[in-house]
Amino acid sequence: MACSSDSMEDLCLHVNTECTPINICRTCGNPSKGGTCNEIDQFPYATISEYGSYRNKCVDEIKAEIFARGPVTAGIAGMYLHNYTGGVIRDDASLRDLHMTHEVSIVGWGFDQTADVQYWIVRNSHGEYWGELSFFRIELGTNLLGIETHVTWATPGSFTIHNVPCVADGSNCKRDTGAYLDPSFSKAYGRRVLSAL
Repeated sequence: MACSSDSMEDLCLHVNTECTPINICRTCGNPSKGGTCNEIDQFPYATISEYGSYRNKCVDEIKAEIFARGPVTAGIAGMYLHNYTGGVIRDDASLRDLHMTHEVSIVGWGFDQTADVQYWIVRNSHGEYWGELSFFRIELGTNLLGIETHVTWATPGSFTIHNVPCVADGSNCKRDTGAYLDPSFSKAYGRRVLSAL
């Protein structure tokens, strides 16, 4: 939820944005089934070994980066995506607003033979019921919605994993939750592993 103490828009007026552990990271269960919200205190930390950016329609460079190291992020004029339901977003003068309001991941590219157009394959963060299972396609090379204006990439460095195994309703995700133990281990072996921790 993108709210802070100075946000005056809609729901933000009714949300506690105080910097507390539960507001930093939480998991919530369905309240009608007895679920509660609980803070998550330990989560992975990651570093970046390399990063960079491409500006102003470097289509070949963007393709090369995706091919070599995977998805890149791109700023986009996101308000035009609200009513997207599928298909390739095609070149249109009304879609050349370069006012960036959203960030997406370009994961690949393709070619629509029927429309004779190349397109980016882009992952959005609006959930799997939006668009094409949370993805959309947009014509490449025309900088629609500013998608080719500012593209960034990064490669991961070192990272830590401390997995807290919470159930879906969050009822067991509390400070005293222990380290994850693979359920395929026998109980006797599991006790030895836990005692070694």
